[in-house]
Amino acid sequence: MKRTKNILAAAFVGISILASAQVGKDTELYKTLKSKDSLLFDAAFNRCDTDTMASLFTEDFEFYHDRGGFTDGREEFLRPTRENCEKRDPNAPQNAKRILIDDSLEVYPLKKDGELYGAIQNGVHRFEFLSDKNEYQKGDIAKFTHVWMLVDGKWKIKRELSYDHHLQKE
Repeated sequence: MKRTKNILAAAFVGISILASAQVGKDTELYKTLKSKDSLLFDAAFNRCDTDTMASLFTEDFEFYHDRGGFTDGREEFLRPTRENCEKRDPNAPQNAKRILIDDSLEVYPLKKDGELYGAIQNGVHRFEFLSDKNEYQKGDIAKFTHVWMLVDGKWKIKRELSYDHHLQKE
């Protein structure tokens, strides 16, 4: 019984440390990464701008998706988007859109010897898809985690996890 209490106490301390490590929404780090998140998904879903997307990923980018599997490398990840964008009618509405859930975004700095080298960004987003009637319908809602790294003074995603996909409830 005493061991269980010690384990629970250690878990609570760990959670407290993690919770206190999250940066506030008014910090430069939070604002910068929220802006980068918006830029990424705008490029992917609204503008078919794979050059901007490429600038936001490291070359050794890894993508883990609970339904789509593992993708190794920035170019491998961007290939299907490039192919879809080439086929897309630029005058037609975007087939899908991504909406970040209000107040779901969290940012945790990563430091070594007090020096900021990266950050973890978590959030929840939902997707809508264009129906045959040209109306957006609710699709999946999912969680995501980005591991951002400072590379030559620029923020780039090294790892991305997209998980817990399920249909949105009305």
